[in-house]
Amino acid sequence: MFLVDWRMCALRKTNKVRPKKSLGQHFLHDLSIAQRIVAGLNRTLLSQNVLEIGPGMGVLTQFLIANDLAHLKVIEIDRDSVAYLKKNYPALAGKIIEGDFLEIDIAEIFRERFSVIGNFPYNISSQIFFKVLKHRDQVDQVVCMLQKEVADRIAAPPGSKTYGILSVLLQAYYNIQYLFKVSPGVFTPPPKVMSAVIRLERNAVVRLRCDEILFVQVVKQAFNTRRKTLRNALKNLNLPAEISALPLLDKRAEQLSVEEFTNLTLLIEKSRGAASG
Repeated sequence: MFLVDWRMCALRKTNKVRPKKSLGQHFLHDLSIAQRIVAGLNRTLLSQNVLEIGPGMGVLTQFLIANDLAHLKVIEIDRDSVAYLKKNYPALAGKIIEGDFLEIDIAEIFRERFSVIGNFPYNISSQIFFKVLKHRDQVDQVVCMLQKEVADRIAAPPGSKTYGILSVLLQAYYNIQYLFKVSPGVFTPPPKVMSAVIRLERNAVVRLRCDEILFVQVVKQAFNTRRKTLRNALKNLNLPAEISALPLLDKRAEQLSVEEFTNLTLLIEKSRGAASG
């Protein structure tokens, strides 16, 4: 884990960037919280490459720079923030990417494995995670602050009411650790909800034992009508009678672990293969 004396890092007080509601910006101003977020990076998993998403005025960035990360890059969509970073953080010269993380080609940032860190905008945090999943073979870990409700959902175990699509898909490939909660008062402007910091660490699963595209389809279909049993929720998949009769399908989606979803997908995949053969 990173250790930095936060008193040695001071957020610039002049020429502040005005938070933009359209970008979901809530700037963290508590340096002790910023230091704890950066310290959440697991050094044993940390490759030479680190990408910060949405640095804003650099409250996290200054701690990353202090740790002498030679292969640090930051991506920022807000032009005002980009101008601020260039003016106040000369160490970022050549390391600032102006653009939208959701739109940019990852290969333009790093071709090797990398870690992700950031204070994620509430309105696009789920989309960021879906892109991380798409590039899971490159992303070793993610340490981020986001809306507590989303953090709870991602870290939720099977059987929880908050356990859902994002929980299953992320937990299939990452170990999730809930680090700490953050109150609204440490932001400018204060959000109307609590925040939380979580860490995702890539697990040993290179590929699932089943068709991964079908796995995603099954998970999404199962949770689309989460109050129904799987037998009813998965009707659109035209399951054969032998699968529909399984006791497993008496359960609801929120009751299935990643392993159970994998096994169910494998059964559906094999039944389709047998039917086509």
